[in-house]
Amino acid sequence: MRERKTSKSVATADESRGTDALNRLLADIPNDAVPPVHKWNPDFCGDIDMRIGRDGTWYYMGTPIGRKRLVRLFSRVLRHDDDGRYYLVTPVEKLGIRVDDAPFLAVELVVTGESRNQVLTFRTNVDDIVTADDEHPIRVEIDPATGEPSPYIRVRDRLEALINRPVFYQLVELGVVERRAGSDLYGVWSKEMFFAIGPADGLDVREDEPSG
Repeated sequence: MRERKTSKSVATADESRGTDALNRLLADIPNDAVPPVHKWNPDFCGDIDMRIGRDGTWYYMGTPIGRKRLVRLFSRVLRHDDDGRYYLVTPVEKLGIRVDDAPFLAVELVVTGESRNQVLTFRTNVDDIVTADDEHPIRVEIDPATGEPSPYIRVRDRLEALINRPVFYQLVELGVVERRAGSDLYGVWSKEMFFAIGPADGLDVREDEPSG
């Protein structure tokens, strides 16, 4: 009985510390649209029980965060460091969180122009708007075991959005074949840049691809 009470009290203490850290973080988030988190170097204050699922859902202590405004607020102070980990960062605090894949999900695509003058503009699940170009490249990873593609676009700094199925299908429909370094590649144009999706003769887009 004592052990059960002790375990419960430890869990309660951990939850309390997590809530306190979260409240401090919220209080310290600046009002800037996207603050310069890459310039801040606060002390690391430990990990917090927050996770971003592959579908873009944010969880706190295992429960989805249902308030989109709150999720967007957290997303503004998200940083992906050289150590490969993700952190919520303010000028005075740095808290580690878990990210299953990419922190964002690209859920909408607007296409203007055509051919090499085509412009691809994406909207993410937290309403960031990003246009594919030199600073915001599209890349596609192919799972070596299953052959399934996972497409991404860089949103800012080292933060990427996984492109969801419907949007990826749009990209595939827009695709053209280009000769690059002696190989025929299938890909898309945006702002006069060509982004490869895969080999022209080996791309396999099935009904259940990509995940997202």
